[in-house]
Amino acid sequence: MKYSIIGDDDTVLGFEMVGVSGRTVRDPQEAHLAFRDVLADKETGIIIITERVADMIRPLVDRYLFTESFPLIVEIPDRKGRQPNRPGIRELVNAAIGIRL
Repeated sequence: MKYSIIGDDDTVLGFEMVGVSGRTVRDPQEAHLAFRDVLADKETGIIIITERVADMIRPLVDRYLFTESFPLIVEIPDRKGRQPNRPGIRELVNAAIGIRL
């Protein structure tokens, strides 16, 4: 199983420095193509995607985030920080398992 990162130049570069393969995207079309390519790689078990890029293709990301079991999709802030009104990791875990931590 491998990880893949989809995001801006800085985020992808940082992850690539520790061995995670990545795709840099700048617009919704690139984001859509990158997401589809990563999904097609059956060895990918975890897709890390920045919040801003995920928002570019939100319907597609949500389809896999909430209905598919594999790969696991993890949204992270980029170097500019967390998007406004985004739940933190604690809230996401609470929603996923149904109990408060």
